[in-house]
Amino acid sequence: MTQDIAPTEAAPIRLPIERETVLDPPPKLAELRAECPVSRLTYADGHIGWLVTSFEMARAVLQDARFSSRPDLRHSAVHQVLGDGQPPEEDVPGMFVGMDPPEHTRYRKLITGELNVRRMRLLEPKIEQTALKLIEEMRAGGNTADLVSAYASPLPSLVICELLGVSYQGWLKIRPVSEKMLRTDSSAEEVKQCFADIFAYLAEVVAAKHIEPADDLISGLVALDELSDVEITAIAFQLFTAGHETTMNMLSLGTYTLLTDPQQLAALRADFSLLDGALEELLRFLTVIQFGISRAALEDVDLGGVTVRAGESVTISLPAANRDPARFPDPDRLDLMRPASSNVAFGFGVHQCVAQQLARAEMRIGFRTLLQQFPALRLAIPRDEVEMRDGAIVYGAKSLPVAW
Repeated sequence: MTQDIAPTEAAPIRLPIERETVLDPPPKLAELRAECPVSRLTYADGHIGWLVTSFEMARAVLQDARFSSRPDLRHSAVHQVLGDGQPPEEDVPGMFVGMDPPEHTRYRKLITGELNVRRMRLLEPKIEQTALKLIEEMRAGGNTADLVSAYASPLPSLVICELLGVSYQGWLKIRPVSEKMLRTDSSAEEVKQCFADIFAYLAEVVAAKHIEPADDLISGLVALDELSDVEITAIAFQLFTAGHETTMNMLSLGTYTLLTDPQQLAALRADFSLLDGALEELLRFLTVIQFGISRAALEDVDLGGVTVRAGESVTISLPAANRDPARFPDPDRLDLMRPASSNVAFGFGVHQCVAQQLARAEMRIGFRTLLQQFPALRLAIPRDEVEMRDGAIVYGAKSLPVAW
């Protein structure tokens, strides 16, 4: 039986964001999943929509064409203009993450054409070379370092700059702007200004590629002669920001997780052939896109026994879905030996992360190189003194002092 709930009815909750432990999602999410996996949610601007906390319902929404990604239709759960990493400006040509098929399909096809097997094969040895160089620099500084600033941040930054054809020095200058843009304590106007600043910087890069093209993704898109400079800039913006934040935080938080779980770390060190499966388990267990992603109903939809009305937003809690015991037995336990099973850390459906294979390569090479080069790696401070990025769209460690 479908349960009709009037859109004006008061919502019982706002999105739970308070964690009780560093590595676990807010416990309220598990309560909601057990009681009502599709529950009422109050959004940052007062909109009344829905929160999805089960794996089954998460995948159902993410693959259903009746739910739209358009930012002008959906609302943000934790911030007036920045709910899940979606850029704050609407109607920017090329912002494919906020588009629905067939428009989204056209852009995605062009991007996947550039993120081809040849380019990935060329990048993998460069990822390893970059990781080894960063480790050499860590050793040169003594026997301690902040893993975030020395390794977890520069590794994906250097790789995405190499891929796109962006100056790393330019990225270092714009990096604080990107961090501010993705923080929930930044005002709506600050977020929009950060977006504008990054967009303007990348527009200069795109313009330069017309004059001096190279073997990089931006040059490749320019050479296609199918997109305007604004479209190419928008594509670069999305790959530039997303291509750094998730990998950086997975490397830092993943290392913290392994260093605080000696048994799991020992099992991985004993057999690095486990790394691919271990990476999927870390992605599931940590799910660094901590506030989830949102969609808007284009028509009335029956979802898990309730009616989602046309125009209502639905937020999918990726951390809750990836801890669903109906899909993952004993989900709150990290088990690097867990049999391979799909997770939604990279989303699902047509909007699943377009660069996820690059992210996996960076993490696989990044973790393996770090653990092989530092067999005695350990935290340099007590585990409960490591400060986390609680107020950021992408969860991770602010800094991670380590020693070897």
